[in-house]
Amino acid sequence: MSRPTNTRRTARRLTVATAATAAAILLTAGPAAAHVEVESEKAQALAENVEVSFDAESESSTAGITQIRVVLPEGIAPADVAYGEGPKGWKFTANDDGYTVKGPAVKAGVNAEYSVVVKQLPDAKELAFKTLQTYSDGRTDRWIELDESGEQPAPVLKLKAGAAGAKSASPTPSETASQSASPSSSPSAEETEPSASPVAEAETKDDGGLSSGAWVGIGAVVVVAAGGAFYLVRRRGAASA
Repeated sequence: MSRPTNTRRTARRLTVATAATAAAILLTAGPAAAHVEVESEKAQALAENVEVSFDAESESSTAGITQIRVVLPEGIAPADVAYGEGPKGWKFTANDDGYTVKGPAVKAGVNAEYSVVVKQLPDAKELAFKTLQTYSDGRTDRWIELDESGEQPAPVLKLKAGAAGAKSASPTPSETASQSASPSSSPSAEETEPSASPVAEAETKDDGGLSSGAWVGIGAVVVVAAGGAFYLVRRRGAASA
């Protein structure tokens, strides 16, 4: 009579151990903690000559950050952005929909901090700067999601309401040319996704782990395996009874 009891105990222990393992896997499968932060002391709508600082957190202990590509939010033209300061040896280049700062890799595990100066901020409540962060090993992190609760949210600068009497400055030559062109010839920064860039098309290599969907699949496999183990133990116990 003792064998069935021992079998049931063994089955319970296997089930508990497997469930604990699955829980541990799922708890460590959350989105990467690293991200890109943006801030400014003059974060106010229609403010002029505003320095905007970025802090791209490192997510790799083996490769350094070499390049950061930004798609500017609507209302800021690439011609209205100038380089402030950044890692030693890095240079600034304006693109059709934003800009790129790049140079020698910063030390592995060290954040890449840099700043730009914007001629005038648009009349908005917040500005999202979609960012592609590339490492020396070719990996690219895509911080482009407009949902702040997403796995890879774009850095967002919250703006205070514009000062009384503040007005939008005259459009730059590049903006005037853009307005006179046909809509199909010059897409706006909001319409242009980072995937249009060769850097954006690079395959994302996430050292922090698999995607959430992959982890959910792993958890399901573990649970099924636990059920199979429990069934086999019960069958053996019944056969030996």
